Amino acid sequence: MDSFRRDGLTFDVLDAGPSDGDPVVLLHGFPQDCTAWSRVSPALHQHGLRTLAPDQRGYSPMARPRGRAHYRLRETTADVLALLDAAGLDSAHIVGHDWGGLVAWALGAWHPDRVRTLTALSVPHPAAMAKAMVTSDQSLRSYYIGLFQVPLLPERLLLAGEGAALRRMLRHGGLPDQLVDHYVARMREPGALSAALGWYRAIPFGARDAVGKVRVPTLHMWSTGDAFLARAGIDATERFVDAPYRLEILDDVPHWIPELAPDRVAELVTAHVRTA
Repeated sequence: MDSFRRDGLTFDVLDAGPSDGDPVVLLHGFPQDCTAWSRVSPALHQHGLRTLAPDQRGYSPMARPRGRAHYRLRETTADVLALLDAAGLDSAHIVGHDWGGLVAWALGAWHPDRVRTLTALSVPHPAAMAKAMVTSDQSLRSYYIGLFQVPLLPERLLLAGEGAALRRMLRHGGLPDQLVDHYVARMREPGALSAALGWYRAIPFGARDAVGKVRVPTLHMWSTGDAFLARAGIDATERFVDAPYRLEILDDVPHWIPELAPDRVAELVTAHVRTA
């Protein structure tokens, strides 16, 4: 499959690897797209796994609805369920990075029957993140989240001068120039950045979309070079998983784990999948 539909929206998806392999859904974050996994997927295929990597809501050109309510976590998780349904899958292994990791946490809590295993890269469980915001320097690291919720201004600031500010932000986070160029070009597509920022602007709906305990086998990866996410939330995450849980810490890798440590990600995901 190369696309699927939900509620009148069409989502692009890369479906690759052995068609009869255990399915692994790969969920990207901001401001990435499915190519964030392009160096991870081939190694998973070599181990007999099928991968489905969608361009998520706001990133697929035909799935950019207007209005922040369309980007609340209940909607973004429902998109993944629609992907599974379209692929004829009762369940799959879910792997998510950044915002994709938050979707993975929510799926593991709300729909454990559809999740064989969960792998979250970089981001802690949402409840652990909330705790870290008031008990560590996480709020300072997350300064941009408040800015991104302001209407219109972030688009003007980030895209001015051919996306100079967005480029600086991504480079500060440790992303190589080639990938910076690719992601900035995608965000400069008409309406793309506003749609991607919809995920941040939907945060006020979070009280209605609280993520409880996860009850599926969970692998959590975090890297010490992450400029955006502090250790406090990572350490607090285990208490929100009522299932086998394993934390893997990658030394000196920046936030962009799928792009910068693909071999290690593939190795860890493969081993985790095999435990199911």
